[in-house]
This record gives sequence, structure tokens and C-alpha cells, in this order.
Amino acid sequence: MNALDVVLWVVAPYLAITVFVLGHVWRYRYDKFGWTTRSSQMYESRLLRIGSPLFHFGILVVLLGHIGGLVIPKSWTEAAGVTEEVYHISAVVLGTLAGVATLGGLAILIYRRRTVGPVFTATTRNDKLMYAVLSLVIVLGLAATVAANIVGGGYDYRTTISPWFRSIFLLQPEAGLMAGAPPLFQLHALSALLLFAIWPFTRLVHMLTAPVGYLTRPYIVYRSRDDQPGSRKPRRGWEPTR
Repeated sequence: MNALDVVLWVVAPYLAITVFVLGHVWRYRYDKFGWTTRSSQMYESRLLRIGSPLFHFGILVVLLGHIGGLVIPKSWTEAAGVTEEVYHISAVVLGTLAGVATLGGLAILIYRRRTVGPVFTATTRNDKLMYAVLSLVIVLGLAATVAANIVGGGYDYRTTISPWFRSIFLLQPEAGLMAGAPPLFQLHALSALLLFAIWPFTRLVHMLTAPVGYLTRPYIVYRSRDDQPGSRKPRRGWEPTR
């Protein structure tokens, strides 16, 4: 392990995490009304109906797979009765299918954004950067999986990359574990760090929101055009206003 390994696998992760957290705090405080997906569905919906579900369902499976592979130690799955062979086959098959679905959905969304005039006009530089980095992360991740586990003889990332990932959050970084990983896995990890660093400044912030406020928000009051109230007493929240 040398100084470059320390920069790439210790300094860069903590820098990305710091920007990710503080960037979201800043964005929410100073650009709360910009915290949105800036939906373009009103401009075009045919391609969106195909690309959006394909991308979102695919990326959800990819995310769950990464959580299971990086966060849960190998010893835990083995203790639960999941052998290495079963885990490996499941991870490769599901990961490859989900990666292809995610990449295909993203390709449709990018094609739509480039070819539909109003959608392209509404595309900002941040959007272009986000799409480029997101595409890079997905392509490198899919390439690493195919090269190591389908074309190659297999690579157990749970003995190197996963412990390194957990060591970052345990504040005991082990850069040497990543230094020996295959190049495609290293590039995938570095591109993911870049994605997390730019995340707070793009439309990806919508992933961290949920319409919880709708559960407690007051009724929307509509004004009636009828001067004569109905014979039935209106329900609470539907009383006519004057």
C-alpha cells in the first residue's frame, strides 16, 4: 500500500461522504423549492412509461444487492445456511439482469431527453453531468460483474471490497483491501464516490424524500359556485367558503 492507495481508498471516501451529507443539508436549507425531480412527463409520456419503470425497478434491485453484499458480512450469510455457491449464483444472475434492466431504462431516458425537444430544452448542465456519471457507474459495475464472474473465473468481493466498505464506516479504513481488487471493481468504486459527491447538487436528491407530510396536511378547500347550499350537511373540510 502506498500514498496513492491512501488517497483513493481513505481520503476520497471520507471526502465524498462529507460532501454528500453537508451538500444535502445546504441544499435543503437554501434550495428547498429546488428539491425536486423537475418532472418532464407533461412533455412526453410514451418513452417515459417504458424507460422510467425499467430503470427504477432495476436500480432498486441493484441497490438491495449492494446492501446485501457490502453491508452483511460473509460469515452471517454462511451462518444462515446460504452457501458461497448459492450466494454467488444468485448474485451474478440477479445482478446481471438488474444491471441490464437499469442500463436499458437509462438508455431510453437519455434518448428521450436528447430527442424530445421540450425535454432537451429543460435539461441543465447538472442533468448532463449526472447522466454521464450515473451511466459510467452502471456500465463499470456491469462490466466488472461480467468480466470477473461470467467471462473470468470468479471473484469473491466479499473478502476484500465488502470489509473495506464496512471499515470506512467503522472509522478503521483498510485501504490495502481495495488496493488488491481488480481494476474494474476499483474504477466502479471510484465512479460511485464521484456520483455520491455530486448527488446533493442534482435531481437525485428526490430519492431521499417521501410524501410524509401528506398524511397530516389540511384539507384543500374548494370554493363553490353555487349560492344555494345543498340539503345535506357537508362533511368536515368541505364546508363552502364565502
